[in-house]
Formats: sequence, structure tokens, C-alpha cells
Amino acid sequence: MAKNTLGIALWGTGMIAEFHAKALAEIPGAKLLVAHNRSATKGQAFAQKHGIAWAATPSELLNFPGVDAVCLCTPSGDHLAPALACAQAGKYIIVEKPLEVTLARCDQLIEACRKSKTLVAGILPRRFGTGALALKQALDAGRFGQLTLATALIPWWRTQAYYDSAAWRGTLPLDGGGALMNQGIHTIDLLLWFLGPVKRVSGTMGLVAHEGVEIEDVAAGWIEFQNGARAILGGSTACWSATGFPAEIRLHGTTGSAILSDDKLKVFEFLNAEPSDAAQVAPNHDLGGAGANDPKAIGHAWHKANLEQAFQAFREQRSPAIDGLEGRKAVEVILALYASAQDQGKPVELPLHQDPALRKLGVKKSLPA
Repeated sequence: MAKNTLGIALWGTGMIAEFHAKALAEIPGAKLLVAHNRSATKGQAFAQKHGIAWAATPSELLNFPGVDAVCLCTPSGDHLAPALACAQAGKYIIVEKPLEVTLARCDQLIEACRKSKTLVAGILPRRFGTGALALKQALDAGRFGQLTLATALIPWWRTQAYYDSAAWRGTLPLDGGGALMNQGIHTIDLLLWFLGPVKRVSGTMGLVAHEGVEIEDVAAGWIEFQNGARAILGGSTACWSATGFPAEIRLHGTTGSAILSDDKLKVFEFLNAEPSDAAQVAPNHDLGGAGANDPKAIGHAWHKANLEQAFQAFREQRSPAIDGLEGRKAVEVILALYASAQDQGKPVELPLHQDPALRKLGVKKSLPA
């Protein structure tokens, strides 16, 4: 390999690892070398499919020649232990969302990387879409004036078979949550990226359409931001659609409004209009949602951009745009919403000073038996 080529390993070879592999194949200066999975059968099949080496153990993965960075594609609540091993081995770390499923585990991961001087990058790829970037640029330029009101809606669908497909799915220790922690985190992260620090939240949640899981399949709440804006939030994996509905953010201020549907701007209007504004609005908007009713029905372009930015930061020995602290933000807000829901919607102030006990967050069926 050329000197500036980063050698990449994948720890975990499930569904999300396929998106990493596809993205890595298109990134100059990065080469996927090896993968590891607890299941030898699944891991070897993945390695053969992508023409890479197979590591039978974590130690083999971390000691594989040429590996500079490791993408952690393990279940959500199994990011900490691999991250600690990577940090100890001096490898750059890329962590799939969420960073971890409790604040204590997030903080332990971040602190381990700080002590070992290991750079860590989070995967929150919707930040890298063209629509999201255009909206963020307008926000940073102050074009919305005083931000006032926002809505975030994730009306998605997951079959019972999805939760039955792996033993860890729908469990609190490894999934960490459902409609918000697993699916809605992308949209919640965008909302925080757009609107800034949160003051307080209130939430409600339930399990209404799935069996044998410990997590919510419907949740709603409100968020009050430190800048005075308020947001209404709704997320579900129990909203059926033949094509899937997009995740949507509506954002309003005293001098501008926008609607971002997945990564397509449906509305982009300002009191002080600019000639380029109209060009940002997507023509013939498609109502189908990326990953809305099929988690495999997404492209890998956002992952590619996310990884490229992280790799460039690694080369320049600087913190990636989505570092551990950035990845922690959405986890904190989601945990606060969960804590509020467990306390009959009582508002929860941020920052959280205690890590909510996840095992108390299990939800019960709210439909008649």
C-alpha cells in the first residue's frame, strides 16, 4: 500500500458492515483488509464475499498487518469493549451509531481514547447529505433569524421478523432502545446539530405493535433548546407504508423556514431571499423514505462522506467533525426522553447528572391483551 493509505478492519460483519464495505471500496487512500465476527461462519462468508482476510479473534484483528483504523459494527450496546481494545492497541476508531447506550459507557469510551491519545469518529451519516449541509450553512449564517419552532417526525416501519432476526435486537442491554435510540437517532442528531444545546425535554413512549422486545416502537415528546426554540418530536417503527415515509425535519425562525425530508429540501424560504435558494429545493420530491420500512434500503453515499471526513482528520491528527463528544449528544437527549417517559412525562433537565438505569426503561404493551 502507498504510505498515505489507511488500512481498515471491520469488527462485526452484520448488515451495517455491508454499507461500510461498499463505502470503503470507493474511498481512495483507504483499503479494507480484514474482518472479525464472533460467528466464524458469518465472518468467513463476509470476508470471502469482499475478498479480505478473516480474523478468528479480536487479537488477530488488531494485530493484522497494516491495520490503522477499526470500524466498530457490533450491536449498539457492544461498542465499549471493542473500543477499549482498539484504544489500547493504538488504532483509530470509527463507531457506528449510537456511540454507546448509556452515558457512563459513552464517557468511558471517550476517556479511554483521550488517555491513549486515540482519535475516535462517530458514524452519523445524515449530517453529510447535501440538503442537510445547505440547511446547516443557512443556520450558521443567521438566515433564519430567531429560531422558534421545529418538528422532527420519523414514521417508520419494522416488521416483527426484523426484531426476531437476531437475539440482540429489541433488548435494552444491546439495542439500548427502539424507535428513538436505534432508528430515530439520526434525525435527533440532525435536530441537535441544527438547533444547538438542549435545556429540557419531556417524553412518552410505548410498545404497541411488536412482541417479545424490551424497547419502544412509538415515542413522542418535546424539546426546549437553550436558544429559546421548541421542537416537537415523534418516532415510531409501527407506521406501515408500502414505500416508507421519509424522516422529516421542519425548522422555522423569524426570517426563514425550511423542510428537510430525508436529505431533500422541500421548502427553503427566507425573508431576504438569495438567487440560489430556489435551486436548493428538490424537484419532483419522492415520498419514499431511506430505510423507512427496510433498513437495507439505503445507499452508502452518506457513509462514504462520513468516513472520508474521519480519515482526513486521522491523517491530519485532528479531531473528526463527529468525535466522541458529538456522538454522545444525541444519546444524552434520547436517554433524557426515556427517563421522562418513565416518570409520566415529567420534564428532565439537561445536562443529565445521573445516568438513567436502562433496565428500568422496558415498556409494556399498551394495547388490550
